[in-house]
Amino acid sequence: MNAEQGVTGAERVLLVLAALASHGKAMSVKDLLAVTGLAQSTLYRQIALLKRWGFVAENAGHYAPGPISLQLALGFDVNSLLVEASRSEMQQLARASQESIGLVVAVKHQVMCLEMVDSQHSLRCSFEKGRAVPLKAGASAKSLLAFMADKARTEVLDNVFANDPAGRAAIEAELEQIRAQGYAVSDSEVDPGVWGVSAPIFHRSGRGAGCSASITLMAPSTRAIGRESQFIDGTLRTARAISEHLQTD
Repeated sequence: MNAEQGVTGAERVLLVLAALASHGKAMSVKDLLAVTGLAQSTLYRQIALLKRWGFVAENAGHYAPGPISLQLALGFDVNSLLVEASRSEMQQLARASQESIGLVVAVKHQVMCLEMVDSQHSLRCSFEKGRAVPLKAGASAKSLLAFMADKARTEVLDNVFANDPAGRAAIEAELEQIRAQGYAVSDSEVDPGVWGVSAPIFHRSGRGAGCSASITLMAPSTRAIGRESQFIDGTLRTARAISEHLQTD
């Protein structure tokens, strides 16, 4: 029986959200059609609505819970505090650097952008508020991986590098270096011509429990030349300031 015959318009939205919440990983349209029983045109309308409100994020044609759903999952008070504690510092760094600044978290095996302060200069970048990218390459992903709890990192690496032991060994060595220096840097790993630096944010003092999020500065590679140290220092200061806000509130 077609699911549309037995549910209201509001219930169709909830049907899609419930499917994404219970599936445990990102779903394709084919997956969602099979689980929800909705007509394809109806499903696309529900997805568009949920994306617009931040309940669903899309990556390469697959859908997963978005930042608003993440707020519900992690607890509204905790997550809203993270964004609130970060926004002023992010804006300050954006003004000082004249570059784009993102607040990112790890959700399962993806990097999710919770908040973004865009540069006045143009930047073609995969990151925008509510969008997710794989937790594998780039400064944001590597900062989150390097400083997350050991158990969580092992789970991600087991999944992402299941058939690539050489790649696993290489990234583990790189993550060790990132932990030693306190930040991650990348150039053109996710987006061609985009340089980035990312530093961890800690909700609790000490690093035993892993980082809560990371702050990332993104700039065209050509604008970063000769300013790398300035960008790294600014990003580290911003991450530390946000961590201090979180730990004292």
